[in-house]
Amino acid sequence: MQYKKPRWIAPLVLAVLAPAAAWIWIAPRAAEAPAFAAPARGGVATAPSRAKASASVRPHHADLTHAAREVEQLAAFVVDKKKLPGLALVIVQDGRVLTLRGYGTTEAGGTEPITPDTVFRLASLSKAFAATLTSQLVQEEAMGWDTPIVNQLPAFKLRDYARAQTVTPRDVLAQKVGLARNTFDRDLEANEPYPLLAERLSDAPLTCTTGDCYGYQNVAFSLIGDLVFAATGDFYAHQVEMRIFHPLGMDTATYGREGLEGSARWARPHVRRGTGWVAVRPKETYYHVPPAAGVNASASDMSKWLIAQMGDRPDVLPPDVLNPIHTPQVNTPGETRGSRWRRERVRAAYYAMGWRVFDYAGHTLLFHGGAVQGYRSLIGFLPDRGVGMVVLWNAESSAPSGLLPSLMDRALDLPHEDWVGAEEASEED
Repeated sequence: MQYKKPRWIAPLVLAVLAPAAAWIWIAPRAAEAPAFAAPARGGVATAPSRAKASASVRPHHADLTHAAREVEQLAAFVVDKKKLPGLALVIVQDGRVLTLRGYGTTEAGGTEPITPDTVFRLASLSKAFAATLTSQLVQEEAMGWDTPIVNQLPAFKLRDYARAQTVTPRDVLAQKVGLARNTFDRDLEANEPYPLLAERLSDAPLTCTTGDCYGYQNVAFSLIGDLVFAATGDFYAHQVEMRIFHPLGMDTATYGREGLEGSARWARPHVRRGTGWVAVRPKETYYHVPPAAGVNASASDMSKWLIAQMGDRPDVLPPDVLNPIHTPQVNTPGETRGSRWRRERVRAAYYAMGWRVFDYAGHTLLFHGGAVQGYRSLIGFLPDRGVGMVVLWNAESSAPSGLLPSLMDRALDLPHEDWVGAEEASEED
């Protein structure tokens, strides 16, 4: 599916096509330091170092191959005992793949197995691609982290005119525009076109001062796609493909429902019906906001993406691209609640840009989760252990989320916890 140029930025076309020398940039405001104190342990207020010039300077990390094998067994248990249709698992350490496996089938009751090349919807894991592309453009001086977006999107408005003049790409990607959480998501679910929803932001209630508070967005987050078009004269999805997918060798990664359904192998989404799972057609709605939720990718693709995000592909994503998007921007204390592993392991939580940053038992954990109808996903890595994980599954179940702390606890040598219910099931058997 091609990303369609929003009608609301049509007046920008002439400006976009004008010579670069004619663009007038205003002086960016001073870069904001995060308005919170870092925890006593973990150092999450600064981005982890990405300097990995050669193997001789690579930190030595204890090999986690055995831990990866244990997590593979837990993944098999989750699919079997929770009766999930399918799941794909990636574990990497220090630039090498420890685990790249599929479990179950692409459709409940079917015979086509999930493999490393089976494509899933990533949902909100797509946000890190938007942040990464923006960081690349900032490094090229085509955009500025702290340059007001009205410089390139003059039609952009908020209910408070003065606040709209201060919103920056940093604010958009760090979820601190000042809007109420998930503004217009219900309208997006009802198939109202994104361009109309972007226009309606001018009437949306503001809950706090722009740049000062957190409010998770999908519609407002996707303004970054319009900014990319204004800055490059090219469609957002094509820029991601050209600058990220192709250089990293993400050969099955696509955007949109057509991209998903056109894949050689793809996992069907499943919803709960009674006591079982029923496959449904992928919903189009969140594909209408590509920066927020538009990417499809396989486990094989995601192993390459994870390795690059962890700093082991500096030829494509160098430290000056990664460090800004991994740096905490706003406090998100609500993220320390919810699932049991968050309540027991996460001491503090922040949003960076397209990434969450957790203090996980005193260590920095870069994380994000994704959810759309019929699919769930997660990605996370510990910079100080050089280990990361991606899990993709095609059912609306929270059970596989326990695989992440299962790996992280082993990497950090923390006390054992049964995060997936394996011991409880064993006792029942």
